[in-house]
Amino acid sequence: MKYLSFTELRQKLGGRGRSTVYRDVEENRLPKPIKLGGRLYWIESQVDEALTSQQREAA
Repeated sequence: MKYLSFTELRQKLGGRGRSTVYRDVEENRLPKPIKLGGRLYWIESQVDEALTSQQREAA
């Protein structure tokens, strides 16, 4: 299982802005992060699954 930092998540999403990422989390387009040692991380497999699901819905 790989964890993505906020910077890595933004890179994976094509450089999305901070507020856009958190809006996507609030609107359930991205999974909620987990807190490890005072920092937020996203589980990469969950992010990939969310992106795949969005692609299917758009098609």
